[in-house]
Amino acid sequence: MLGLMQDFPLTVDKLLDHAARWHGDREIVSRDGQGRVTRSTYLDVHRDAKRVTNALRRMGVKLGDRVATMGWNGARHLSAWYGIQAMGAICHTLNPRLFLEQIAYIANHGGDRMLIADPNCADLVADLLPLVPSIEQVLFFCSADELPDVRRPAIAFDDWIAGESDDAEWGGFDERTACGLCYTSGTTGNPKGVLYSHRSNYIHALMTLQRDALALNARDSVLLIVPMYHANAWGIVYSAPATGAKLVLPGQKLDGQSLQELIVAEGCTYSTAVPTVWQTLLTHLQESGTGLGKLERVVIGGSACPESLIRAFNDGYGVNVIQGWGMTETSPLVTVSIPNVAVAAMSPEDQMRYKLKQGRPLSGLDLKITDDDGNRLPHDGQTPGRLKVKGPTIASGYYGGDGGNPLDDEGYFDTGDVSTIDANGYMHITDRAKDIVKSGGEWISSIEIENIVLGHPQVALAAVIGVVHPKWDERPILLVKLKPDAVGADPQAFRAFLDGKIARWWMPDDVLIVDDIPLGPTGKIDKKRIRADLTGYQLPFEVTR
Repeated sequence: MLGLMQDFPLTVDKLLDHAARWHGDREIVSRDGQGRVTRSTYLDVHRDAKRVTNALRRMGVKLGDRVATMGWNGARHLSAWYGIQAMGAICHTLNPRLFLEQIAYIANHGGDRMLIADPNCADLVADLLPLVPSIEQVLFFCSADELPDVRRPAIAFDDWIAGESDDAEWGGFDERTACGLCYTSGTTGNPKGVLYSHRSNYIHALMTLQRDALALNARDSVLLIVPMYHANAWGIVYSAPATGAKLVLPGQKLDGQSLQELIVAEGCTYSTAVPTVWQTLLTHLQESGTGLGKLERVVIGGSACPESLIRAFNDGYGVNVIQGWGMTETSPLVTVSIPNVAVAAMSPEDQMRYKLKQGRPLSGLDLKITDDDGNRLPHDGQTPGRLKVKGPTIASGYYGGDGGNPLDDEGYFDTGDVSTIDANGYMHITDRAKDIVKSGGEWISSIEIENIVLGHPQVALAAVIGVVHPKWDERPILLVKLKPDAVGADPQAFRAFLDGKIARWWMPDDVLIVDDIPLGPTGKIDKKRIRADLTGYQLPFEVTR
């Protein structure tokens, strides 16, 4: 027997329809690459998105076609995003921070028919087009007088939609229809495509609105720093319209001063970004003596957040730092470090131990940790294992069948992360499986060492990698990028700083002070490049354990 409820397919067009109908005057603020600020509303974006749909149909785009975007966070991009998806086409977000060869591979693999890009990406687009023959038309998020030259005909977005009606048919297809295509960053091998469905994105939006998740509300002013090309901007492009939060879209200018000015000027109460962005902002705050206005809470993900950063924002600026964890393949949010009853009753210092973990799973998702043979491991907070996840917002495979079947016999997706899970249900990433240092048959967490070192007053960035050792298989070395005002730094001082904070056999065998530590296209430390740069490196001494 079936229930007697209305058939309401979970398609993302309904989220923007809701925003336009019930809080259409809520503001959306955008800043472009030149620093110009424009203001619109959810109703404005809804109307423009309808025009995008009509313009796409006029150009022959149909259900299932891939339309690529290559842009920063802005209202035009948001309109294109919904206009593509609401008609049943697939919005394929391209990351302009990737290497040209990777972008070309991704666009060809996705079979993109059109590309809508930010004018600041014009040089990259010009180099890309000869490499991707499937792209039939190029547009830029601009007006006609700002249209860049890319050595072939291009159309200005504003002109393209100007004559279109703001009444277009949306939805009307199965909620399992493909909605968005986003590729992994390709840290190992070629990037792989994750094909989201309307159903998965809709459910993910509802999950993130839980009080023990992102907990957005209609009174929030959200500075959306996480790029729209980075795993659905952590779902906020869906959850903010669903709840009516004000959206502040910062474009390409993500330096500390630019972010601080937007936070204060727009009364931002909430924001999201990777740790390196917050470290940059914190440095600016400390150097300028400025504040953060009404900012109340920030969610940090992408990589583990060091304790020093959490304390600096909380103690110095009254901002609650919340860790979240997820990945492109998980839509992306899986866990959030919000206290449960037991943790909330602890002292602030004891609670800090839990703020440093990646948190508890959202309702509807399940986690487990296993050994390399797939056997489940205990949730004792001590035993590390391969983290696996399951639920309606988790990928079941990759676009085009790349990578084979990523699910185990119980239908869990292997994340490639190594973690522990404790008795309170808190998951703690100890490392990526490919980054963990395996020394003498035991595991050393590069993340834990890095986060401790980041608490040193002279350190701007830190990275730990394993290098080959004839006796112990691998040993850790530490790379340190100093803050601009650090002088006379002694590499051995950082080993002394770690002394007593980690096991003796975890101590890095060498400390390298470097001019820079490379970051990947999503702001994470790029250990693949570090390893390549250190080809031929030899440990300076023999370590006993």
